[in-house]
Amino acid sequence: MKFDEPLLEGRLIRRYKRFLADVRLPDGEEVVAHCPNTGSMLGCQPENARVWLSRSNNPKRKLRYTWELVETAPGVLACVNTARPNAQARHGIEAGRVSELLGYTKVRSEVRYGEEKSRIDLLLSGHPERPDAWVEVKNVTLAAGDQGYFPDAVTERGQKHLRELMAQVANGDRAVLFFVVNHTGIDEVRPADHIDARYGQLLRQAHDAGVEVLAYRAALAGPDGNPTGQLELTDPVPVNVQA
Repeated sequence: MKFDEPLLEGRLIRRYKRFLADVRLPDGEEVVAHCPNTGSMLGCQPENARVWLSRSNNPKRKLRYTWELVETAPGVLACVNTARPNAQARHGIEAGRVSELLGYTKVRSEVRYGEEKSRIDLLLSGHPERPDAWVEVKNVTLAAGDQGYFPDAVTERGQKHLRELMAQVANGDRAVLFFVVNHTGIDEVRPADHIDARYGQLLRQAHDAGVEVLAYRAALAGPDGNPTGQLELTDPVPVNVQA
């Protein structure tokens, strides 16, 4: 899995109105890019940071550019486009890169479920021996040192998802919270109790109730720290659910 075309490097001027970012291109031109991220993007918008944009040739689009990657520290990249993780997880599962979820023959996206009227990111079925797996995907870009944290802002929606996953386990199915680690400096994922204590409590409750918690790293950068153009998942990352 990779970006459709080479990304365009620039420098971040500012992010504003949540979904907009001003970026200075190498030739000095300043452009407005779409910022596809509803979160706080804590730690992912340093002033004058190197950023990378994708370009669209669709004449119907209001904004031609989309903010994809940011250098959060020298040689450390994060993918801030939260439209990417679901596709990354699905591709990794279908390609057999996620050992815990091998053997399923069918993958569906955005399936309605639960008493709280949710949509699951991925529903895996058709395993010859195991029950269906309900997979909720989350993007991890908040880091402190080599520790990754989720969420980066209080998330009532994320809390609801944990309750829905616990209900699926109670119904006899598998339920999986799947962290896509879209930050090359993260070596472990933890709940961000310092940001959303209730989410951390629910995550530990869900884990104890049988919800599986997985994390996989995305291949964003090469040895030189520059983008490879790749988005595919590579290897598992440990998850520590303790406070």
